Amino acid sequence: MDLTGKLLIAMPGMGDPQFERSVIFMCAHSSQGAMGLIVNKPAPDISFRGLLDQLGIAAGPGAADIRVRFGGPVEHGRGFVLHSGDYRGNSSTLLVDDRFGMTATLDILEDIARGRGPSASMLALGYSGWGPGQLEGEILRNGWLTGEAAPDLVFSDRDASKWEQALRAIGVDPVSLSAAAGRA
Repeated sequence: MDLTGKLLIAMPGMGDPQFERSVIFMCAHSSQGAMGLIVNKPAPDISFRGLLDQLGIAAGPGAADIRVRFGGPVEHGRGFVLHSGDYRGNSSTLLVDDRFGMTATLDILEDIARGRGPSASMLALGYSGWGPGQLEGEILRNGWLTGEAAPDLVFSDRDASKWEQALRAIGVDPVSLSAAAGRA
């Protein structure tokens, strides 16, 4: 199972409040482990322009003002830009697929500040990570559903409705979900 480029959608009652109603874009998944970014939880009290100021990056007239989100519980002080596939930064850009890339270096922030960045992007502070086999175990224990990642859902500013939208995209009515798992 390779979930790279897919969405993880948290099931009700998964037991970890950090991931309650989370939608996670999977940047990488292999036998070595997995890494993803939560795309629907805004980082409280942090603005993109404020981060640019802290980093000493001047925002030009064409600068986008992208949303900052909580990407996950690992390395909160580290930033990751999930972006559309039209942006090719330096060799540090991870091309997830034709539609998505992820860059974790300052050059993308400078390009966004100068209006030369990707057509769509979001900045995540921290990431969600799993060791070998850990994510597969959580899926087997009914912690996550998986679905296709649509750029309009991933990059949307409507964070409050992304969980429901992701569920509906895979044919699941959020009202019908139960926190209890069963075995047949």
